[in-house]
Amino acid sequence: MTLDEFFRIGTTLTLGSHRFEPEAIKAFARKYDPQIFHIDEEAAKKSVLGGLCASGWHTAATWMKLNLQTRLDAEGWDGPVPEFGPSPGFKNLKWLKPVFAGQTITFTRTALSHRPVASRPGWRLLALLCEATDSTGGKVLEFESAVLVKVE
Repeated sequence: MTLDEFFRIGTTLTLGSHRFEPEAIKAFARKYDPQIFHIDEEAAKKSVLGGLCASGWHTAATWMKLNLQTRLDAEGWDGPVPEFGPSPGFKNLKWLKPVFAGQTITFTRTALSHRPVASRPGWRLLALLCEATDSTGGKVLEFESAVLVKVE
């Protein structure tokens, strides 16, 4: 098995789904993003979004939680299992559609590539496409992420 096969380069993995309940939306928003369309159902109806919806940060945090719960399968790998380190960041974050209360969102990741990190021998930088879709298949979240991976 190659590293490309281990990382499943080009394959989209489903991380799981999450239903965004009104009380959880409001609790997250009161703590981290207290905009009216995230915390007040009646005011949200009159807002530009037309209803209570989750903060984009809430959807991104849910992607991260599900991503960390979904570990890569090392079955068939004959070398040391790579150690996953921190992420140096992300880019091109897009909240494409509101996530309304009661919607179930499905989260995915696609490993795009990996390369050696010159300043850190033995480490590689794994590039990911991170996405989330609603029940109609409409994309609600998209961003590109990177993660450091130590390969012996």
